[in-house]
Amino acid sequence: MKVLRVLQVMLFIAFIKKWSSSEASILRMRSSDLLSASLPVDPCYDEFGNPRRCIPSFVNAAFNKDVKVSSECGSFASRYCISSTDEKGETIHNCHICDKSNPKLRHPSAYLTDLNNPNNVTCWVSEPFTSEAENVTLTLSLGKKYELTYISLQFCSKKPDSMAIFKSMDYGDTWHPFQYYSSQCRKVFGRQNRATITKANEQEPLCTDSNSDPTPGGRIAFSTLEGRPSAYDFDNSPVLQDWVTATDIKIAFTRMNALPPRPQLETNTLGGDFGVGGEEGDDLLEYNNDTDTSNLLMADYKPDNSYFYAVSDFSVGGRCKCNGHASRYGAALLRNAISENGARVAIVKNFSEGVAHFCFVNFQDSFIRAIYMKICRLCVHNKKGQLVCDCKHNTAGRDCEKCKQFHFDKPWGRATAHDAHECKQCNCNLHARRCRFNMELFKLSGRKSGGVCLKCRHNTAGSHCHYCKEGYFRDHTKPITHRKVCKPCECHPIGASGRICNQTTGQCPCKDGVTGLTCNRCSKGYQQTRSPIAPCISKHCDH
Repeated sequence: MKVLRVLQVMLFIAFIKKWSSSEASILRMRSSDLLSASLPVDPCYDEFGNPRRCIPSFVNAAFNKDVKVSSECGSFASRYCISSTDEKGETIHNCHICDKSNPKLRHPSAYLTDLNNPNNVTCWVSEPFTSEAENVTLTLSLGKKYELTYISLQFCSKKPDSMAIFKSMDYGDTWHPFQYYSSQCRKVFGRQNRATITKANEQEPLCTDSNSDPTPGGRIAFSTLEGRPSAYDFDNSPVLQDWVTATDIKIAFTRMNALPPRPQLETNTLGGDFGVGGEEGDDLLEYNNDTDTSNLLMADYKPDNSYFYAVSDFSVGGRCKCNGHASRYGAALLRNAISENGARVAIVKNFSEGVAHFCFVNFQDSFIRAIYMKICRLCVHNKKGQLVCDCKHNTAGRDCEKCKQFHFDKPWGRATAHDAHECKQCNCNLHARRCRFNMELFKLSGRKSGGVCLKCRHNTAGSHCHYCKEGYFRDHTKPITHRKVCKPCECHPIGASGRICNQTTGQCPCKDGVTGLTCNRCSKGYQQTRSPIAPCISKHCDH
């Protein structure tokens, strides 16, 4: 009976162990499934893992970015007036106070790129000026190359008569005209009004007179590709790809239309933002104890405070320039690591919707924590803090504009809808760490391979380190990738006529009467001598 009870206990323990093992396997599978489910689909590759073009999301690249302005009202309390027409057709001048020291009455450059809320309009305002011709600039740095679709300016004042949009492709070192606006294009900018764009001049900036509406609150919207013939074949137009690329944008206001003479004056005291978003009497309450500023607001209208520029929204629509090799939805990157308590974890780093997810997964304890870190709207930051694309397809660079190291077997190309132009790794048979691209070799290969290996190691040579260098021969018992695939010739210093053997067979060049792979013995019918010149002579030589 005791033996039977012992057997029952042993069987029960074995069952428990087997059940525990199965349950643990299920738990591990669930953890693995959960990890797999957490990994996003990489838009740079299809469901079969084949590379395809991918692009970052379309954004307002100017949102919340700093804008450098050459003029801003409020250094000292000053008045500016906006003209409008009433129902009788009479001009009314609504006057406001600008003062940087008062949060309700300031109009900083930050208002250019903040959230554009129509129920609470915020406006940047320049210093009022006395002449209708006054140069004021707005300079926006995007921090990286973008491909722009439009540039939009929403005005609080009336639109200026003449202005220009410039772009830089080198972070502000040089500037190029993007678009001109003027009622007198030729006189102000030396440009024909509404010129025709052809394929021969697709990178030419235009000048248009469609900016003459005197009504306050107008908008100027510049479409970078409108009217340019190759816009419908953008993928195959390097000219237009270059045309829409910019790292910085500069707006130059050059002239404001003159206003009509003063017929009537109406003061406005509804806050600092053109009567929107403030409480009635804000200005007067704030300045009740300030005789000078109260008088400033109630003073008679003068033309010298009617000239100013005011913008409520500065938008730049476009995509981070990644040449079709990156998307803000980057593939998850996995690597093993050891946590503080010694447990092995996998770190999942994923860039998605402008958020980087760092998930620390412990395969013993399932998920232990997740950290969410805001990176940026479109791109990620490199170690220098610069905006960069999260490059795929074996590309590299801030804009994925080149192939990454050791992937030069094909020329770099911008990804298109038909070809992802994935960079191909050089074939150096594990004997080199560097390579370069050779176009002639690429053409000779039928456009299949143009990589040339540099500094072949392990005594190999050739564009692919695919044969042995002089003085060495191939060991056919080892694969070409083996580090000892090339053996030294070891030609006999006396029996061989040279030190270089056949790189395939290893046969050394032997002197007359000498034989052997290394020329180390006399041939049949020959005898050895002491002469280094003729180490072997025929036994049948006549004396």
